[in-house]
Amino acid sequence: MKQVLIVEDDKNLNNGISIALRSEYCCVQAFTLQQARERWREQRPDLILLDVNLPDGSGIDFMEEIRRSDRTPIILLTANNMEMDIVTGLESGANDYITKPFSLMVLRARVGVQLREGKSTGAVFKCGEYCFDFEKMEFMKGSRGIDLSKTEQRLLRCLVEHKGKSVSRSRLIDTVWQGDTEFVDEHALTVAVNRLRNKLGDSPSAPECIKTVYGIGYIWAKQ
Repeated sequence: MKQVLIVEDDKNLNNGISIALRSEYCCVQAFTLQQARERWREQRPDLILLDVNLPDGSGIDFMEEIRRSDRTPIILLTANNMEMDIVTGLESGANDYITKPFSLMVLRARVGVQLREGKSTGAVFKCGEYCFDFEKMEFMKGSRGIDLSKTEQRLLRCLVEHKGKSVSRSRLIDTVWQGDTEFVDEHALTVAVNRLRNKLGDSPSAPECIKTVYGIGYIWAKQ
């Protein structure tokens, strides 16, 4: 499940956006720039909804920080009379903008467009001897089929969609258990990762597909 970071100081609006999107996306909320920076470092979301005017600074400054090293899609949330914010934001690297007040249906459509443009085509992932078809739920290593549970499928998909990038434990837990995490702890994730490794055939004598990034999470490392 794709993750959206909502940076908006109006709690009612932030909560409303989260409710509108959470059936399709995993939503992470921030109400200040400080929180946004923390969530960004921890989660590395797939898209950011970013209010321009925040109580502790400018959303555009935060976007410029991100753009120095990352091209994650960013949609600006702007006041309807702040044309210069829109111009400055687009020139600084925003992918789109939407002015307040706005329709949540329109916002959901804008988010969908940005995430569709940014994702790879199809649901088939090939890497070395591995071939994973997530739509057909067919997983192969060479000629050998791999039987994966729903949990293991979600875990694998999240890792391969971010191939070469570390994925935090908290993000994996949110994605795999899809927000129903009240009774899920990090031990459950460790168990799920170890089971997936075993089914993929990872062993100490062979390069691991799924590597542990200590203090952060895991990464799909196979080229």
